[in-house]
Amino acid sequence: MAGITIEKSKIIRSSEQPMTTLYLISQGHVEVQCPGGSYQIGVGDVAGICEICSEIHFLGYTALEDTILMPYPLTGMDALDNLLQKRPSIARLFLLSLFRQYNAMMEQASVSEVNSVELYQRLQADIALYEQLCAQHQIQSRLPADMEEIQSRLDESPDEWLNKYYSSLQRVYGGADSDILLLEPGLSLGMLRKGSLDLHKTYRVLDAQYQYRSQILNRYFAPTGNDLFDAMTKLYYRLCQTGADSGELSESIGQMLRLPDEYPIPQEAQAASRVEAFRRKTDALANPDVSQGTRDGSDEEILQQLADSLETILDFAGLSQDKEASFREHVALYRATADKNSSNDDCARLRRKLTDEFYLLYSEVFERSLSVPDLPVPVRMFLYFGYVDSALAGEDNSVILYRLACYMNPPGQAGVYTFYDWLMAIYNGEKNPSRSELDEDYDDFIHQQKRKGNLTPAEITALENNRLEKVRYELQNLFPSANKVTFGRITTFCPLFTADNMLKDLRSSFVTPDKVSSALTMLKGIDFSAFYRETTDYAQAQAMNREPVHVEYLPDIILMPNAGIRESLWQEIEGRKRNSPSRMILPVFYMENLDTAIVRMTGEFRWEMCKRIQSGRWNDVSEPSLTSEYFDYMQFYKKNTELSKDTKEKLQNSLIRAKNSFREMFVRDYITWIFYESNGSARLNKVARRILFLYCPFPASSDETLEQNPMYSELLNRQKILSGQRLHKLGILKQKLRGSTEDVLDCVEREIAFASRTLPVSPI
Repeated sequence: MAGITIEKSKIIRSSEQPMTTLYLISQGHVEVQCPGGSYQIGVGDVAGICEICSEIHFLGYTALEDTILMPYPLTGMDALDNLLQKRPSIARLFLLSLFRQYNAMMEQASVSEVNSVELYQRLQADIALYEQLCAQHQIQSRLPADMEEIQSRLDESPDEWLNKYYSSLQRVYGGADSDILLLEPGLSLGMLRKGSLDLHKTYRVLDAQYQYRSQILNRYFAPTGNDLFDAMTKLYYRLCQTGADSGELSESIGQMLRLPDEYPIPQEAQAASRVEAFRRKTDALANPDVSQGTRDGSDEEILQQLADSLETILDFAGLSQDKEASFREHVALYRATADKNSSNDDCARLRRKLTDEFYLLYSEVFERSLSVPDLPVPVRMFLYFGYVDSALAGEDNSVILYRLACYMNPPGQAGVYTFYDWLMAIYNGEKNPSRSELDEDYDDFIHQQKRKGNLTPAEITALENNRLEKVRYELQNLFPSANKVTFGRITTFCPLFTADNMLKDLRSSFVTPDKVSSALTMLKGIDFSAFYRETTDYAQAQAMNREPVHVEYLPDIILMPNAGIRESLWQEIEGRKRNSPSRMILPVFYMENLDTAIVRMTGEFRWEMCKRIQSGRWNDVSEPSLTSEYFDYMQFYKKNTELSKDTKEKLQNSLIRAKNSFREMFVRDYITWIFYESNGSARLNKVARRILFLYCPFPASSDETLEQNPMYSELLNRQKILSGQRLHKLGILKQKLRGSTEDVLDCVEREIAFASRTLPVSPI
């Protein structure tokens, strides 16, 4: 009979294939795969002899080297009986191979049983350690509910006596006295059938042990990620961040890290990649300088550090298992979506879910950050920019975000705060929470709770002084609304940073204090009085005879963590204090012109501040003010004899575009006033120009340029008369105060400079 040659590493037969042929090995070695392990057979052994009573192979056979096999067709027991009768000598080979393979299988079963018991004991020890540490450090357990629902051991085990039985038969059939036994083909066939059935029973025990270990391994590494490895590594990160002792936990996790090498774990559990990710994170924890980040690293090094950003953020936050799994799943779906700004129902629903989960995650991450001195860079990127994943952000953008997060400007420089820094300012008592969309501030909120009787007096007092509750109020009332407003495209809004939402280069669109300072300096060079409030200098009130003065309060600008196209004035004063900075919101990456944004928000501020000062009489023209005169102008423009027919038609069309909003009409005129009228380029009609000239005056340095244009000369003359009256009064006061303190004289000098429109405009 001619043999067949099988090349090295080629599969001879796989499990589940039909059992049709026996293969006698005449050269080479073959590996036999069984559940959870394998053994080798060589020259004189028969591949398939263990499975003669089965219609299919339950073992797998692979050539370990170039191998020559002699095939023997097996269509049934009758064919095997005929073969044994015709060639009694071959029965010895078949029987000895069966006995050897049975003993090898029994060895596998013994090792498998020991491994199963040890693995179960390790699982119980790890669970006990985790629960102990959670209780010790008052941390909520993250273990799945079914973690301990597994029996201590299997009831079924192989028959040990069969091992000695087949070892004895192997010696008998290997000796010279076996010839007499081989003369009886029926005896040989019976021995082969019984051996095959016994081996199959051992195989079933081995398979059950393998499945048992798989259940235990699934508790360590589950495809969902909701497993013991996840719980213990998150506990480890938390203990390391707080400086608690994690030595015993580290040792336990170290044993877990070896499990993927010791046992086969399903690929969908991603055990190898998760182990590698943990090792990278522990390296970062061991090297704080690296974990804090440096923008001097290469792009490849940075991307490597950002490879598991989402997991780093989720690990840091410590969300409950179901919320964490839900967010991870939704991020994966969003990442796989081709058109992330699609308007179809499924995509819109996904964005809404991600939005709700993002705000919950942001709150948890912020609260955790209060107790961690050095935040991992992906966490900082999340807090500053809404970044969660390098695949969503794009590799180039991720590298830029990483470098920006490593070297952010000090909070409050030029009145500019990232949203995270703003929350920290509230937590540290430097700022108060903002008003909600319903114009309710934190004090109003507490008053409402008190009025409704929801809280006891003690709880009210605690709430008034609770810094964290103030931050939570800001997160609930400012964050969702302001984030969506500044994004600009409300119907497709999703707070996660994605490359799809970037309309400009990141570096050029990044809002810095220097850029804001430059825009404010430009604005103040034209509308110098924009942020001044009339007040009383109470320190010098008696000396100055309670003469009002003007004090400047530059705005606080809050950068929301998104890439957007809109800006907005959120509130014109802080709480009820008129002499306090306004609050303006911008996206941290602004896709439009920043100078125009600052001018627009200042126009909104001027309108709202005038309404605040005038209160209920803001539109009463008998009480002259910016809003009352502009309101009267817009309300009765059709009857205004100073306006031509064409001008009235233009105003009507402009009002339609502004949705009949007088405030919006003023803001548009204000933008024109700053960018065009200040240069002598007449764009406004005479009525609008007169109002703005009176309430938003240019500095005296502009007079020479404007005087050359006849349309401004009359307005300038009127302004000089009003300024002269004010300066005359201040001059008399200054004469009276000669010999007073330096502070009093400085206060008067500043007011004189304000009235004469000669205030110096220094860089902010």
